[in-house]
Amino acid sequence: MASSGEDTSNEGDAPPAAATMAVGAHLLGFSDEILLHILSHVPSTDLVLNVRRTCRKLAVLCLDKSLTHTVLLQKDYEASEDKVKQVVKEIGREIQQLNMAGCYWLSGATIEHVARCRGLVKVNLSGCHLTSVRLSKMLSALQHLRSLAIDVSPGFDAGQLSGECKATLSRVRELKQTLYTPSYGVVPCCTSLEKLLLYFEILDRTREGAVLSGQLMVGQSNVPHYQNLRVFYARLAPGYINQEVVRLYLAVLSDRTPENLHAFLISVPGSFAESGATKNLLDSMARNVALDALQLPKSWLNGSSLLQHMKFNNPFYFSFSRCALSGGHLIQRVINGGRDLRSLASLNLSGCVHCLSPDSLLRKAEDDIDSGILETLVASCHNLQHLNLSAAHHHSADGPGRHLCQLLARLRRLRSLSLPVCSVAEAAPRADRAPAQPAPHAVPRGFGKKVRIGVPSYSGPLPGQAAPQPSSVFWALLKNVPFLERLELIGSSFSSAMPRNEPAIRNSLPPCSRAQSVGDSEVAAVGQLAFLRHLTLAQLPGILTGSGLVSIGLQCQQLQSLSLANLGLMGKVVYTSALSDMLKHCKRLKDLRLEQPYFSANAQFFQALSQCSALQRLCLVSRSGTLQPEAVLAFMARCLHVVVCHMFTGESLATCKSLQQSLLRSFQAERPALNVVIFPLLHEGLTNVIRDVPMVHLDEITLFKSRVAEEPPNLWW
Repeated sequence: MASSGEDTSNEGDAPPAAATMAVGAHLLGFSDEILLHILSHVPSTDLVLNVRRTCRKLAVLCLDKSLTHTVLLQKDYEASEDKVKQVVKEIGREIQQLNMAGCYWLSGATIEHVARCRGLVKVNLSGCHLTSVRLSKMLSALQHLRSLAIDVSPGFDAGQLSGECKATLSRVRELKQTLYTPSYGVVPCCTSLEKLLLYFEILDRTREGAVLSGQLMVGQSNVPHYQNLRVFYARLAPGYINQEVVRLYLAVLSDRTPENLHAFLISVPGSFAESGATKNLLDSMARNVALDALQLPKSWLNGSSLLQHMKFNNPFYFSFSRCALSGGHLIQRVINGGRDLRSLASLNLSGCVHCLSPDSLLRKAEDDIDSGILETLVASCHNLQHLNLSAAHHHSADGPGRHLCQLLARLRRLRSLSLPVCSVAEAAPRADRAPAQPAPHAVPRGFGKKVRIGVPSYSGPLPGQAAPQPSSVFWALLKNVPFLERLELIGSSFSSAMPRNEPAIRNSLPPCSRAQSVGDSEVAAVGQLAFLRHLTLAQLPGILTGSGLVSIGLQCQQLQSLSLANLGLMGKVVYTSALSDMLKHCKRLKDLRLEQPYFSANAQFFQALSQCSALQRLCLVSRSGTLQPEAVLAFMARCLHVVVCHMFTGESLATCKSLQQSLLRSFQAERPALNVVIFPLLHEGLTNVIRDVPMVHLDEITLFKSRVAEEPPNLWW
C-alpha cells in the first residue's frame, strides 16, 4: 500500500462529492434483483422514509411488493412514534405482515394506527400497549386477519370487544397470547383456531401484595374452540397461579382431543402435578393422534409408560427437559430401538442426567456415559440441527471413538448445540499436556473477600498461546460442525445469581471436577466457527487468562450475542484484559451479558466495549462487583445504539439510583426505546424492579437460560 504522501492515482484527487457519485453510480448499476436483495436488509423505517428519497430508481424499488409486503419493526429501536405513523401512512395499504413485537416504547395511540393496514393477514403485537377498547377498534378494521399475537394485561375485558372485532377473531387461525392476568383473553372468540401459543407470565401477587387466583376467571367465557387445533403450546413462568390457569385451558382439551393435533407442548419450570383431566387428555392423545412434536412436564413422564403408547408420525421436535429419562427408555420408547428418525430436527435433553446411561437408578454423577446409547441416538437422528445436552454430567470413558465429542461430530447438520463443560473434557489426563493449575493469586472458593481488580494478568496473544489443539476431541467436534450458529458451554451445576421471580442467589454450587481441565485452549477452539452468531460460556473454572476469548473475537466475525458467566476461579476476575482485547474486534456484537462476581466495570472495560459499534443491549450481573458512573455515562455517549443498560452489582442503592437517573435524563429523549435498570444485586427490592423490565429484554438478556432447542424451530414469526 502506498504511503500517505505518495501520489497513487487520479481517483485519489477526485473531490468527495465526485467519489460519492461514482460509488452511487456503481451501486445503481446492479440489476433490480440484486438491489432488492440488498434493500431487504434495510430497516423498513429507513427504507420508506430515507432511502426512497435518494433517487428515482430507488424510489420505485423501495415500494416493490417484495419489500412492502412484510414490515419488521421488532428490535428497530430507532422507530419513533412519528416514524411508525409515517410508514403506516405511506405504505399501510401494501402491508400484509407486520411484526411489532416488543415495541414497548410506542404508545397505544400509535399502535392504533395499525388499523389503517386493512390488508393485514398477520400481525404480532406482543409487548405492545393495548387496551380492550383499542384492540376492538383495531381488529374491527382488519377483516383479512388470520394470524394474531397480543398481550392480555390486567384490566382486559372481553365484554368490550365489538361484534366486528369478534367477527375478525372468528377467522383467526393462529393465535399467540401472553397472559399477565388470569383470563381466557380472546381465545373463546377464535372459533377457527389451528395454532394456539400461550405464554403464562402471571405473578402470584399484585404489586400491592394481594394474592391472585384462577378463580378470577369464573364467569368469563370458558368455551375455547379447539376442534380444528393442530398445534398447542404453553410456556409457564414460575408460580402456582400460572399452573392453576393453564389447567383451565387444558380442561376443554381433555373433553375432546382434536383429531388433527400434531404438536402438543407444555413447558413448565419445576413440578406440575398431573390431574385426572390431564391424565384423560394424555390417554386420549395416545389413542387418537400421531404427533410430530412433543414436550411434557417432567412429572407427567417420570415413572410413566406414556411414551411407550404415544404414536409419532414424522417427528421434528422432542423435549424431555429435566425428565428422569434413562438411556434405555430413550432408545426403546422414543427411538424405538434405533428406527430412522431423519425427520427429527430438534432434541432437548437438558437436565436429563440419566439419558445417556442404561440404568438410571444406579448411576452416579461421576459415572461415564454409555457410548452405545449415544451412538444409536446419533445414527437414528442424523439430521439433527438443534441439540441440548446441558445441565447434566456427561463424562466419556477412555477408548477410541467413544468420546461424546467424537460421536457428536457425525451430526454435520448441527446449527445449535448446548453441552455441559465437563462433557468436552478429555476422557483421561493426557500425557502431552500438564493439568490446569489454579491461578497463583486466586482467592480460595467460598471466601467473599474483595480483591483488587484492574492489574492485568493477560499480556495479549502470544505465538502459540491458547491455540486450539488439533488432537483434542473438542477441537475435532467443532471442525466437523462448521456451520454452527449457536454454541453453549454451561457448567453442569451452574445457576445464575438472578433466578426468575425470586431473590438473587448468594452462593453457587462448585463446578464438576472434570470441568477443571477445560480452559483457555478449549475456548480458543471456538474460533473455528466462522458462522457463529450466539455464544454462551458459563462456569469454566479452568480459565487462567481468558486468552481464548481473543481468538473468538478475531475469527468469529458474525458474533451477535455473547454471554459470559463465572469464568475462572470465583474469587478473582482473571480475564478482564483478554475480554477487553476481544471486544475490540466484535464489530457486529449486539447483546452482551456478563455475570461475574467481583467484576470491576471500570473505564478500561467500557473503553473496550465502546468499540462494539453495533451494541444494543448490555446486562452486567456481579455480586460484590463495582462500577464507575463516569465511565458508564461516557460509554453511553459513545455507543449511540445502546438502548438497554442493566447493571446489578454490589454498589449502594443511592449510587445506583443516581446513575440510573443520570442516564435517563441524558439519553432518553434521543433514544425512545431506552430501558435503564441500575440496582444492587442483593437488595430485597430487586424482584419488584425486575417485574417492570419489558418481557423482550427480560427473556432474552436480563435472565440467564439455555436457548438451544428451547422451542420448536419456526414456532412463530
